Amino acid sequence: MNIISGFECLRQQVEDINSLKIYGKVISIKGILIECNGINDFVAIGSRCKIRDIQKTQEILCEVVGFSNDTVLLMSFNDTEGIGSGALVEVYRHDNVIAPDMSWLGRIVNAFGEPIDELGPLKVGGSAYQLKAQPPASQKRGRIGAKIDLGVKVIDTFASCCYGQRMGIFAGSGVGKSVLISMLTKYAATDVKVIGLVGERSREVKEFIEEYLGADGLKQAVIVVATGDESALLRKRAAYTTMAIAEYFRDHGKEVLCIIDSITRFAMAQREIGLAIGEPPTTKGYTPSVFSELPKLLERAGPGVNGVNITGLFTVLVEGDDQNEPVSDTVRGTVDGHIVMDRSIAERGRFPAVDVLKSVSRAMPQCNSDLENRQVNFAKRMLSIYHDMAEMIRLGAYKKGADPDVDLAINYYNKLETFLSQKPNEICAMSESYQQLGDILSIKE
Repeated sequence: MNIISGFECLRQQVEDINSLKIYGKVISIKGILIECNGINDFVAIGSRCKIRDIQKTQEILCEVVGFSNDTVLLMSFNDTEGIGSGALVEVYRHDNVIAPDMSWLGRIVNAFGEPIDELGPLKVGGSAYQLKAQPPASQKRGRIGAKIDLGVKVIDTFASCCYGQRMGIFAGSGVGKSVLISMLTKYAATDVKVIGLVGERSREVKEFIEEYLGADGLKQAVIVVATGDESALLRKRAAYTTMAIAEYFRDHGKEVLCIIDSITRFAMAQREIGLAIGEPPTTKGYTPSVFSELPKLLERAGPGVNGVNITGLFTVLVEGDDQNEPVSDTVRGTVDGHIVMDRSIAERGRFPAVDVLKSVSRAMPQCNSDLENRQVNFAKRMLSIYHDMAEMIRLGAYKKGADPDVDLAINYYNKLETFLSQKPNEICAMSESYQQLGDILSIKE
């Protein structure tokens, strides 16, 4: 970073210093919830405060999450160790904003938009973006655009995604979700990729960036990281920061691919916050605020108002491989399609382990040509017939010639399975994918 940029960062920090300081005191600590008084007339939900620990050696950043009569309910972004009754609470900031810049490409930041990649300070952009911004008005939004080439055969052909579309990727743990995300990040034909790693294992963050993503994949990407050991507030904030950065690049004329991994951990963070402030638990312990926050976040992706879009891919970590658990149901009802990854497919060694019969893109078949629709529909029919008879075929109970359709499905099955398999370092253009599918099925122009 040059000297001018360094002075710009310093200027921003000086401007953030408050000329008037307002203090209160901690009166109670219950688990992760901190109660204080004396500042209730000066803060609102989302305001940030600093608490000085009892030894006065450090300041702990907190956020206002609720009120109880004249008591302010705070939650810390970090560990609450060292905070005691009577500790001093200073009102810090009221605005929850971030100021991205084009120079952020290739950088890794935390939930506050601060660099964590040891490459120096980030330049502060000229415009502030609200972390909890409203999505564009529905009547002003454009329509979903043309198909986006994601470079992954199984998705490009059987669950085609368009510019401005929002898709959910539903998978259990250990099914290959992270590898699929890295492929989409490296190969997708968009100007910018913004990836939010929400609640990710700390061990896997560096592995994902260096091994799966690589230097080439990082060049046109911004990575937002909040690991699983960080507080619920930081995990929740990381998802909003990811979306705010994506909105910045969209507003500057860039086609954006926004990936959040995972929405389930965002929902768990909101559940933890909601339960702490007294919300009643509902289905599987999730609080009502979870189901109101999810659409607010997901709807911010999609078609823009100026002809450019945020294409959203949101992973859902299904609990116990249950595709109908509450978060999965809510996300599936909000987004424009779902990609289902199946553990049994991964166990037999086919990656990406996408179940094409359970995956749906709501942009299809309108985005496809008649030839492409014929190819996809015939392939799905063959796979469906084979899976219906799979047990009998394995047991040898089916005799060749008993059903012409089953014979045809058996003939195509291994060829289609080979087609659906793709190595992580292998890119396949969409046109080439349909060409290969047409060759296998002998359906061509």
